[in-house]
Amino acid sequence: MNTQHDDRANLEPCVIGVDYGTLSGRAVVVRVADGAELAVAEHPYTHAVLDRRLPDGTPLPTDWALQVPADYIDVLRTAVPEALARSGVRPDQVIGIGTDFTACTVLPVLADGTPLCELPGLTGRPHAYVKLWRHHAAQAQADRITALADARKEPWLQRYGGKISSEWEFAKALQLLEEDPELYELTDRWIEAADWIVWRLSGSYVRNACTAGYKGQLQDGSYPSADYLAALNPGFAGFATDKLEQPIGQLGDRAGGLTAEAAAWTGLPEGIAVCVGNVDAHVTAPAATAVEPGRMVAIMGTSTCHVMSSNQWAEVPGMCGVVEGGILPGLWGYEAGQSGVGDIFGWFVRTGFPASYAEEAAALGRDSHEHLTALAAEQRVGEHGLIALDWQSGNRSVLVDHDLSGVVVGLTLSTRPEDVYRALLEATAFGTRTIIEAFETAGVPVEELIIAGGLAKNALLMQIYADVTRLPLGVIDSAQGPALGAAMHAAVAAGAYPDIRTAAHAMGKARPAVYPPDPGRAAAYDRLYAEYRLLHDYFGRGANEVMHRLRRIRAQASA
Repeated sequence: MNTQHDDRANLEPCVIGVDYGTLSGRAVVVRVADGAELAVAEHPYTHAVLDRRLPDGTPLPTDWALQVPADYIDVLRTAVPEALARSGVRPDQVIGIGTDFTACTVLPVLADGTPLCELPGLTGRPHAYVKLWRHHAAQAQADRITALADARKEPWLQRYGGKISSEWEFAKALQLLEEDPELYELTDRWIEAADWIVWRLSGSYVRNACTAGYKGQLQDGSYPSADYLAALNPGFAGFATDKLEQPIGQLGDRAGGLTAEAAAWTGLPEGIAVCVGNVDAHVTAPAATAVEPGRMVAIMGTSTCHVMSSNQWAEVPGMCGVVEGGILPGLWGYEAGQSGVGDIFGWFVRTGFPASYAEEAAALGRDSHEHLTALAAEQRVGEHGLIALDWQSGNRSVLVDHDLSGVVVGLTLSTRPEDVYRALLEATAFGTRTIIEAFETAGVPVEELIIAGGLAKNALLMQIYADVTRLPLGVIDSAQGPALGAAMHAAVAAGAYPDIRTAAHAMGKARPAVYPPDPGRAAAYDRLYAEYRLLHDYFGRGANEVMHRLRRIRAQASA
């Protein structure tokens, strides 16, 4: 190692990016000049995801997913100082900090930003906590929001592919009103965690344009009307004006300066630029240098979010949303996604990995995923005789129905764990192809797929995606794509670059066409994909409502 070179590099301006994921927060120290990632530190959330009970033992119903906001502050106290120390960068070299968050992850707070779950007497009230993005218990409210908007021909509905998700702000807020009206009245602000953490860092509450547009149904400067909201529930009429409305900050804008309190948490200088908040998927696009139309970025982790920009607007059925400037200024930003990907693989390993396989994996020095991947890689396309539907966490796009569930077809007494594992890998690739075809059918071409996120390290999975989609697969050249993107926006907020495109060309990283599609395997996957689409439409478009019936039976049995 050239110490003299490293010391000289460490005298240059740097920024911090903090990526708030589903289970942990990661901080990365990034050099402004070229995007070099000098150090990273991760801090797991103490309470992880609350999906069975609250910290005091209060049980939670099915489909709930909550978090504790104090865990987010712990990331600032722990991961940021650790990353800074590992990097060798002096605090006075840091000119800005940027953050990104899972979305829609939303919480009720008082006027000063205090979360309701931190108030005396409310620690046992589920609705007082953060509702994580994968909280799906507001599906009934989402269905009513969609049905009423469709009946009234609300113009904003088509900006969301014709359906509103249970994951988003309005559905979760309506659930709060209808299930705990006392807490709803106590709520002064219904706030995205992406904006709450920026508020805690800067002392300024600014709604970021990304979550406001994609998750808060803000289109052309307006939220859904009070008249519409009153028709949903009379008590909901003032929701947008009373609990949601706030100045909108554009991506890359400065929200404010780092407060003295946040400086003490992080070890960073008071007053440095704090960037307007952003969403983990959307902030990754410029980090992957996807700043031109036609380049779709799939951020693959526990779930997958597909984002891309285009110079044209179109109605894409089942998309999560299209927002002007939602990803990059001057372009329409599109979002779609899959509610379960890595979560599905993790579920199978937890429940379908026999002891004999664990022993064999240990002897070979592999973890469970590596072992199943190696065994699955030995198969030819179609050899396992299975087709799966990737709906263990419901379907975000293109069906927008979180009451759907998973399916595996073709099981026999000779089916092995690696067969099912590969079928699940393939199912998520088929889900992505379904999304891509929806875009292309609507007139929004997808020319390249760029993968970011932790699953990019699985070479078999990447090749399957290239073969299934028949697209060249690029890979972001960073293990911390969202944090890098957040840091790049911080550089813009600090004035180091005039805009995010300029920052992307200097700091972004991606390797194009790392996995080209194989024509032979692609043809074999076409046959399997046709079977997937038959099952997809049969179970997902109303021909057989068995999944919804089973969910109702389960809910009744659990009550």
